Amino acid sequence: MGKVKAGIIGSGNIGSDLMVKLMKSETLELTTMMGIDASSRGMQHAKKLGLTVFDNGIEGLAENPDLVDIVFDATSAGAHIHNAGVAKELGKQMLDLTPAAIGPFVVPAVNLHENLHAENVNLITCGGQATIPIIHAINQAAKVEYGEIIATISSRSAGPGTRANIDEFTETTAKGIEQVGGAKKGKAIIILNPAEPPIMMRDTIHAIVEEGSMDREEIMASVQRMVRHVQSYVPGYKLRTEPIFDGNNVTVFLEIEGAGHYLPKYAGNLDIMTSAAVKAAEEFAKNRLKVAANK
Repeated sequence: MGKVKAGIIGSGNIGSDLMVKLMKSETLELTTMMGIDASSRGMQHAKKLGLTVFDNGIEGLAENPDLVDIVFDATSAGAHIHNAGVAKELGKQMLDLTPAAIGPFVVPAVNLHENLHAENVNLITCGGQATIPIIHAINQAAKVEYGEIIATISSRSAGPGTRANIDEFTETTAKGIEQVGGAKKGKAIIILNPAEPPIMMRDTIHAIVEEGSMDREEIMASVQRMVRHVQSYVPGYKLRTEPIFDGNNVTVFLEIEGAGHYLPKYAGNLDIMTSAAVKAAEEFAKNRLKVAANK
C-alpha cells in the first residue's frame, strides 16, 4: 500500500529517538529532520541516515512542503505554537510531543481512533502516557472521583525541554487525567531523581472511586487488560505489583523500561512518548492510505 512521508521538528533526545524508531516503520517513510543547530548530534545522525536536513526549523519545510505529510513536533511548548500554525497553513497533520495542548489529547490505548482525522493531536506528557491508561481502566470498572499521579524519572533523562516545561507538565497531565482518563478531578506531580545509577521511570497512581462502586475483581481485570494493550506498543511497560485496594482507594505502581533504540533503557519517560507518537502516526498513515485507496 506504500508509505506516508513523515518529518520531525527537533533534533534533541526525543526527536533523535523518534528518528531511529521511524526508520523501522512499515507504514511511515521518514524523510526530513528539522532543527536549529546543524552541529547537534541528532542533526548529524540524520545526515548519516540520508535524510533531508533543515537547520532553520519548520521554515525549511515551508519551502519544501511535498517532503512531508505527517509532522512530529519534539521541540517545546512555546515553539509548538509557531510550528502548529505553519503546519496548518501547509495542510500537514501534526503530532505534538510537547505540553502545548493546542489539539485534542490522545493516548493511543484509550482514544486514538476517534481522533484519526484531527489536524493536530497532543500526546500530553510522558507521565500522562504512562498513567492515563490506568486511570481510564479503573474508571471503566468504577467511577473515578479523583485521580492523582506521581511520575518519577531519572534526572539524567530530563533534558532542557522537560525542565523548562515543568509547570506545563503538571497542568497538561492533570487535564489529561480528567479529559481522557475520565476522573472528575486530576492532579499530577513529577519528581526528578538524581540517584546513581539512574533509576527506571516509575509512576504511582492513586484513584478514589465513587462510594459503593468498588469491584476489586473487575478493576483488577480492567487494569491488566490495559497493561497488555499498552505493552503492544511500549514493551517495557509493566506493573510493579498488583493493584492495592483500601476502602474506596486504588493504588497502582508502574515501571517503564525504554527500548534502548537511541537512549539508555532507564529513559522510559522519553521512550513511552516516542513509542506513543509512532503508534499514533502509524494509525494516521493507515487511515490516510485507506482513504486514498477508496477514492
